[in-house]
Amino acid sequence: MPDIQQESSSGFTGAASRLITFWALLGGGVLLLVVGVNMLSIIGSIFGAPFPGDFELTEVGVAVAVFAFLPYCQLIGANVSADIFTAAASKRTIAFFTMLGSLVALGFAILLIWRMYYGMLDQKEYDYTTTILQFPHWIAFIPILISLALLALAAFVTLMRDVNALSKG
Repeated sequence: MPDIQQESSSGFTGAASRLITFWALLGGGVLLLVVGVNMLSIIGSIFGAPFPGDFELTEVGVAVAVFAFLPYCQLIGANVSADIFTAAASKRTIAFFTMLGSLVALGFAILLIWRMYYGMLDQKEYDYTTTILQFPHWIAFIPILISLALLALAAFVTLMRDVNALSKG
């Protein structure tokens, strides 16, 4: 696993690491709010006053939180990997595959930004809202798009780190 503390000291990589870490912490805060809403709804339903729209808020909140965690997972190398295929591989081969993974992550981040942006525009154009709270769907796309932009940034940072590691052997 890469040493994130070393990277977070200064320069472009350090600033990107701090921003991505802060965004992941905000995602954790959103997840805590979702838990709070669910607790209020459960406690309220005991007394005959459930929280209206709790399922809608849970759906949006969890989606936003999950996307907020993606850049951090990319940055620290916590994504799923199949180590069984590289168990007997050399460090150089593993570094190559890690670099390839960062390149694929960058490509997917760019693809998702492109498609999610147009998805957001469609949601806004057709005025899709949640049933109970009438919350516009497109608003949830804004933090998701920010998360995807940060995922692209994290993938770029890890790609540069991996190219550097590969060139050093």
